[in-house]
Amino acid sequence: MEPRLVGPGPYRATRLWNEIIELFRAGMPLRKHRCRFKSYERCFKASEAVDCLHELLGSNQNFGPEVTRDQTVKLLKKFLKNHVIEDIKGRWGKEDFQDDGHLYRFPPSSPLKPYPKKTSCGKGIIKFPDWNEPKAGTSQEHILVKSVTMNSEVWYKRHSIAIGEVPACKLVFRRELTQTNIEEIWKSMTLSQLQKVLGLDSLDEVLDTKLVNSKHIVQNTYNVNKQGIVTLEDKSKEPPHWILSAMKCLANWPSCSDLKQPTYSGFERDVFKTIVDYFSQMKEPLLTFHFFDVFVSVLGLLQKHSKAVEALQISCILLPPENRKRLQLLVRMMARISLNKDLPPLSESVRTRTLMVQAFSRCILCSKDEMDLDELLAAKLVSFLMDNYQEILSVPSALKSSIEEHVIHLQRVQIKYAGADTATFPPPSFCRQISTDEFECQRATGSQEPLTTLLEEIAMNKEISVKDKKKHLKQFQKSYPEVYRVRFPTPETEAVLFPEKTKQKQPILMWALKKPFQPFHRTRSFRM
Repeated sequence: MEPRLVGPGPYRATRLWNEIIELFRAGMPLRKHRCRFKSYERCFKASEAVDCLHELLGSNQNFGPEVTRDQTVKLLKKFLKNHVIEDIKGRWGKEDFQDDGHLYRFPPSSPLKPYPKKTSCGKGIIKFPDWNEPKAGTSQEHILVKSVTMNSEVWYKRHSIAIGEVPACKLVFRRELTQTNIEEIWKSMTLSQLQKVLGLDSLDEVLDTKLVNSKHIVQNTYNVNKQGIVTLEDKSKEPPHWILSAMKCLANWPSCSDLKQPTYSGFERDVFKTIVDYFSQMKEPLLTFHFFDVFVSVLGLLQKHSKAVEALQISCILLPPENRKRLQLLVRMMARISLNKDLPPLSESVRTRTLMVQAFSRCILCSKDEMDLDELLAAKLVSFLMDNYQEILSVPSALKSSIEEHVIHLQRVQIKYAGADTATFPPPSFCRQISTDEFECQRATGSQEPLTTLLEEIAMNKEISVKDKKKHLKQFQKSYPEVYRVRFPTPETEAVLFPEKTKQKQPILMWALKKPFQPFHRTRSFRM
């Protein structure tokens, strides 16, 4: 059985659990072993299981080579607890697995986990608030309608190419958006983009959208300092000063601004232990229990770097502001410590980067109910966060601009013509980077299509006089010569619009050739 990448979606942790079990059962060599003068068929030593599973996890793209042997032992303990394996006497249910020579075997029953059964909700579409509805007690019918009639001459004087008469129209005033309305727009569009990036039909299986606080999204977007760190409105939720000083000390080592230089060996390890103890005693991880399934789903996008970064950007602005701030400070410190060659080793046996992941992964991501792979999944996510924290923990600028433009559009006054509904606009699409050539092509085609349509309407309009039509065509040619040249490449193509009327020549009468007799008038001579 070949390992495969498990993409984002509901029950990703369960799918990974089942896949690892199938791979482990298929790849673990089973042999005959002796224990206490007795032979056992189709079994394996605990150390052999650690070797096999550690190699399997390291080569699996869902986990990667950063999985440690100690993490592999912890996973085998969960295998024993969940009856994925049992000892040679059939005992299981306890996590007393050790990396030693004890013998274990696979049980005959299937250890795969069933998927939770939930009512199908179909394709979940994020609904956008509709602010077009009039306020209670008012009706569109009572809005004054002003009939505006414009002939071509007036329209021409207003420097427009359009012709004909403008039908009766009325102004449709948008409802004034409150702060609550704007926050709900932010929530709707943010969740819609997250669903799009994850490639899911619905977020319902990975997130209860009702528990997403729209105020948190707005605060995380706008309440930031120059370094991009969230500033909290409630100062009582700020991290204590002593923990901030300790984090700054290690992050900026050896330039400690808030603390005096250490006077004893091992000072940096004591500071590190203080930080670990502070974050370990939190009742909930920084990414919260509620968003566990969302971040596990994002792990399925790590092979697509840009999509993974965008998905994590959006997911992180859903966090409570106090959690986001602690996450920003902690991950930044972890990344700086891992790259700081001047900092003495914080452990004798573990590399600094591995130590950062092991020490803080569980306080960043874990499930409320004990999950079987949460430690491995958390380690994978924390490693990616450390490598890309500057992008991930910044405000998603494209999303911010798109939502701001949408809010401005909703606040504009719309013009409604008689017999037509007010134009409704779909949720704004999000931009992507394109090449210069593609941009020039889009700019040319995007602007020329409506101009070509307008030119055709002028040319084919039979309700205006030839004089007015020539006037408008001449103005169009002057304003948009390229578009005009495509439609009328030669004077002959233009002349087709104005066919010359054939005038019948009157017959020449013979009597008209004869001039009537004119008497000679003698003029006065000026000769001297």
